[in-house]
Amino acid sequence: MGLRIHFVVDPHGWCCMGLIVFVWLYNIVLIPKIVLFPHYEEGHIPGILIIIFYGIAIFCLVALVRASFTDPGRLPENPKIPHGEREFWELCNKCNLMRPKRSHHCSRCGHCVRRMDHHCPWINNCVGEDNHWLFLQLCFYTELLTSYALMFSFCHYYYFLPVKKRNLDLFVFRHELAIMRLAAFMGITMLVGITGLFYTQLIGIITDTTSIEKMSNCCEEISRPRKPWQQTFSEVFGTRWKILWFIPFRQRQPLRVPYHFANHV
Repeated sequence: MGLRIHFVVDPHGWCCMGLIVFVWLYNIVLIPKIVLFPHYEEGHIPGILIIIFYGIAIFCLVALVRASFTDPGRLPENPKIPHGEREFWELCNKCNLMRPKRSHHCSRCGHCVRRMDHHCPWINNCVGEDNHWLFLQLCFYTELLTSYALMFSFCHYYYFLPVKKRNLDLFVFRHELAIMRLAAFMGITMLVGITGLFYTQLIGIITDTTSIEKMSNCCEEISRPRKPWQQTFSEVFGTRWKILWFIPFRQRQPLRVPYHFANHV
């Protein structure tokens, strides 16, 4: 899709990402098997709800894979600095390379990343200028998928009519209650965590401030928005077309923003 592949060798990150994939597979396989398909076959729900569920799941997985393996904005060893923008570059005291202001050196990855927000072990990658939009989509679709699964789990026991045709010889139906309790526990835990993360990410974009800048408190002015929220979101997603903010299959094209605007920290 036109993006450079970035692979981080970190066993801790592999474990975290593997846990996310396990939760995704657990819900994408068992929720339809126990809830969606039986109620659809008995006419309790329309088929479009199953299509929506799988559509959200696919968007979530694509955002996860692309956020994990997309280059977040790693700086080359010998970057070409435009003559009129030298004052907006600085020397990194860890790798001794020139970098644009608002870049940060990731100690786990071992290099500088443009407009780095943080290093996320759940995607085993940094969240930087080139994959921040994918990370936001991952948060959004994870929250949407989790809410969708929890809603159907609740309706399965408290709203829908009981399923009449169940094959109790199958493992998933013999142990349905335990499986659904585990799914609900993982769903609630995921929903609470991702909601807090997604909220802090949205506030950071609205105020045009990265997570690292918030923690460092390097400037009193970073808490005040410099631009309209439409402009800051457009810069992150690489387009002013709001419908494209929700599409993880496309290629991001960075907007041309003057450095005196982009590097105010």
